[in-house]
Amino acid sequence: MPGFVDKPEPVEVPGLVHLHTGKVRDLYRNEAGELVMVASDRVSAYDWVLPTEIPDKGRILTRLSLWWFDQLADLVPNHVISTELPAGAPPDWKGRVTVCRQLAMIPVEAVARGYLTGSGLVEYERDRTVCGLALPPGLEDGSELPAPIFTPATKAAVGEHDENVSYEEVARKVGADTAAQLRQATLAVYGRARDVARDRGVILADTKFEFGRGAGEDADDPLVLADEVLTPDSSRFWSRDEWQPGRPQRPYDKQVLRDWLSSPESGWDRSGELPPPELPAEVVERTRGRYVEVYRRLTGVDWDRPAD
Repeated sequence: MPGFVDKPEPVEVPGLVHLHTGKVRDLYRNEAGELVMVASDRVSAYDWVLPTEIPDKGRILTRLSLWWFDQLADLVPNHVISTELPAGAPPDWKGRVTVCRQLAMIPVEAVARGYLTGSGLVEYERDRTVCGLALPPGLEDGSELPAPIFTPATKAAVGEHDENVSYEEVARKVGADTAAQLRQATLAVYGRARDVARDRGVILADTKFEFGRGAGEDADDPLVLADEVLTPDSSRFWSRDEWQPGRPQRPYDKQVLRDWLSSPESGWDRSGELPPPELPAEVVERTRGRYVEVYRRLTGVDWDRPAD
């Protein structure tokens, strides 16, 4: 099963217990029982975590998530406690750490779509639906939907695909009340973020969120927004100036490296058993540039690369 080309060994830090190494983030628990997320510069594509990192990517994702949590604070609570660097942590963790509340996570990727593209486009072209929701005829790649839609997915392990599921299946899985709360919260957060991004010349085509509950799994406990939020790794951002329905859009994400991996220049057979190769420096820099640019456009702040 595809996964990591070279899975890193967890960093040992006094007082922290390593829990999990994900595609991008490493997860620890501190002595207070809080979760410590550390965003690396790892990057994944085509079900592989690549052998080449994208400089500053983890810091950009962390800082952008924190910025978005601030924009959404009056709308939904989040899991962030602090960004304090744990004692004894390596210097490279600076700017990558988020200390979080431990939540009872809801096992659903809460996806909102405002534009037709990706797996939604594939289903629409086949059935005129997305996650079983009927859509009007005449839409094309990049079309804005009549209204944003909630299109949940199951969360996949490293090396596996998230799978789109119907709202009814989510209700069976987590209960009708929780499903309704998930849909309401997802669309509310998407709507706020879409408007914020639009004011900055950026289209938020779709995004995914993760929610949990602070006190337990009871539906009376409020939903809490967790993990990363509204980053180029969890969202499709396009430039409003370049948007043109009827063709693939140029996203602010890692599409540059996907294109290179699928090109003859890489020499890599995506359907074969060999892992992907190292990325050329030019592809790394162009990919980093897309992350840096969307950070600047959204926050209005230029990205200053932290000193090594």
